Amino acid sequence: MSRLLIERTEAFVRERLDAGDVGHDWQHVDRVRRTAVMLGAAEGADLIVVELAALLHDVADWKFHDGDEFAGSRAATHWLRSQLAAPELVTLVAQIIDEVSFKGAGVQTQPTTLEGQVVQDADRLDAIGAIGIARAFAYGGHKKRALYDPLIPPTPHDSFEAYRQGTGPTINHFHEKLLLLKDRMNTATARQIAASRHRFMEAFLQQFAREWNGEDYRPVCG
Repeated sequence: MSRLLIERTEAFVRERLDAGDVGHDWQHVDRVRRTAVMLGAAEGADLIVVELAALLHDVADWKFHDGDEFAGSRAATHWLRSQLAAPELVTLVAQIIDEVSFKGAGVQTQPTTLEGQVVQDADRLDAIGAIGIARAFAYGGHKKRALYDPLIPPTPHDSFEAYRQGTGPTINHFHEKLLLLKDRMNTATARQIAASRHRFMEAFLQQFAREWNGEDYRPVCG
């Protein structure tokens, strides 16, 4: 029954996210699912709970539902109940989805279960490194945000409301969120993966700054 529920949930999520934002589409969910299962196996988590929560974690992301931070857990609950899932499973998956999102630099968001920590780590790993960089600029373009503006400094949001209302340039998002994630991983396995992805982002930002300031130009001497 568990495997059948996962297969049906995969089909449901694929269809629901088929025309979504490219940074929060089925491919993102599938990457998070695969990473979460890998992390869960390494950390000894319940893999059925992990896989279901990973599949459903973006089924109604607050960023595309008028800032409603509980839209995702409601949609997941409705789906799982329609599939006659056990009430305790429904509750646990909904709780994980409520706790998974980053809500500002000054907001503590550590999940209360191992399964939630695994899913959060998997989601955050997909937000950093090469894919994270691509997703950040894809979302910035979707929102018509500037690449960078030196006159608009990053904001260390101290509440979810402030973070939700942020409209800064995409480069600011690295300082407001992405560069913070390495030190906010919950599991040892995720921390190991995050370290190299973090270094890649730092190298990218250094190169971006050199190009923005014209510092990568060296006159030819002859």
